[in-house]
Amino acid sequence: MNRVLILGATSPIARALAIRFASDGAHLYLAARDADEARRVAEDVGARAGVSALSGTFDAADFAAHDEFIRHVATTLGGLDGVVVCFGTLGDEDAAQTDPADALATINQNFTGAVSLITLAARHLEQQGSGFIIAIGSVAGERGRKKNYVYGSAKGALATFTQGLRGRLAASDVHVMTVKLGTVDTRMTWGREGALLTIAPTKAADLIYAAYRKRAEVVYVPWFWRLIMGAIRLIPESRFKRVSF
Repeated sequence: MNRVLILGATSPIARALAIRFASDGAHLYLAARDADEARRVAEDVGARAGVSALSGTFDAADFAAHDEFIRHVATTLGGLDGVVVCFGTLGDEDAAQTDPADALATINQNFTGAVSLITLAARHLEQQGSGFIIAIGSVAGERGRKKNYVYGSAKGALATFTQGLRGRLAASDVHVMTVKLGTVDTRMTWGREGALLTIAPTKAADLIYAAYRKRAEVVYVPWFWRLIMGAIRLIPESRFKRVSF
């Protein structure tokens, strides 16, 4: 039975993934900033999947508390076999492009917080010689667009970090999967461009879970974003800096 920590468990994708893991018999610890909402999600997942799920809180930017948090989760679950990183925020991109404090807040919520927590979890999984890490990133990290380069740089850095981690942990039989997520219909993306390319959170969770079961390493969700971003990477910088999308 897998013992799985889901970080950012109150997001729609995380909720849907939690149900899929629980339905396959996983013992879950669902963590978020909002303790009450995390508890409600755990109760809902338990009711839907017919299992009990634990809940707790964490703050991605509270780096000093991360080690104790990971130890607590592993002790509470009776071990730790997998971590799913679902948290992140678009932040206020306009403010982040002119205010260092806002820029760092976006980076911490999307990259450095994830690095801290993943590194601690990876140490545990490497020592036991098994397990998995799923990091949900974004296709926004493929190139730096002038509309969202602060957020995009954080997601791009997360993809590079998990790529290196995947190589380091390969000898320990710890599987690391990087998800490059396209636009998903959530509160975070409501009203933004690209409605025709938007998918539902439950569909995104289905694709992510199927890729995890296949031990995929880098997966674009949905698949067509691999083609889209491949084309975008081919645009010369002299032209790309002028694009408005």
